[in-house]
Amino acid sequence: MSAPDYEDLLLRTSRTFALSIPLLEEPVRRQVTLAYLLFRIADTFEDASVWPKDARRDGLLDFCAWLDELPPEEDARATLERLLDPPPTDHEGYLDLLRHTVDVVGAYRELEPVAREAVRLHTQRTCRGMAEFVERAHPDGSLELRDLADLKNYCYVVAGIVGEMLTDLFLASSAQLQPIEARLREKAATFGEALQLVNILKDRADDREEGRTFLPPSVDRDDVFALARRDLEVARSYVLLLQEAGAPRGDVAFTALPVRLAQEALDVVESEGAGAKVGRGRVLEIVKSLHEDLDAARPAV
Repeated sequence: MSAPDYEDLLLRTSRTFALSIPLLEEPVRRQVTLAYLLFRIADTFEDASVWPKDARRDGLLDFCAWLDELPPEEDARATLERLLDPPPTDHEGYLDLLRHTVDVVGAYRELEPVAREAVRLHTQRTCRGMAEFVERAHPDGSLELRDLADLKNYCYVVAGIVGEMLTDLFLASSAQLQPIEARLREKAATFGEALQLVNILKDRADDREEGRTFLPPSVDRDDVFALARRDLEVARSYVLLLQEAGAPRGDVAFTALPVRLAQEALDVVESEGAGAKVGRGRVLEIVKSLHEDLDAARPAV
């Protein structure tokens, strides 16, 4: 199997990140591309509703181990072929990514040592956290979160950790961010959690059909929307910290765009209900507006 085009895999597995990751500058762009693909592989194992929960858990933990030591290529590909029978999803982009797991892990292992360690640490933390949630699922694989604290913990595992990883990568590549390191780290997890919470509100009907009740029945929806808005304010302040400290434009644009899109999505979902989406035309307007604001040295969010 020939080496994949990683940015093409990104395009086929993510709408938002396919827009935002190309805004980054090298070497962070490649680091984040590969990190996103690793996280997407883990997400696909976690979301594999057609698999029994033991298979989902084992897939996550086996993948986690591969980040430490990838087996010989022939053995790894044979293991992967067995793992994907039956396939965990019918999404062709995700399936193609899973088929290239060995290549993605191999490319990650060629990253610079500091970046590789940050990606390894946080991807493994997410895989283990996801495995714990999968283990809690009912025998039929369905999962229902208990309360608001449980929802916040889930958002941390699947997205707050991503915010912490991004912060490690930004700090490693930009010396000018060192004076604000503590303040960035304080907000990093909430940056990721805010984006995930908006996705959960937007996709709650689809998630329920697949046996995942991320919004606990005991929690008032207004409280969840209020939490999402508070978290987005923290995410906004994270972006502005980067901008005010003189972070590379790519880092600022990369973090600002998903925050802008999430703010827009939250408004749409609150007014129109679950499943409502921001139209492509409006997305393009938001992208254009972001670049205009950055060109004019205005706040990115």
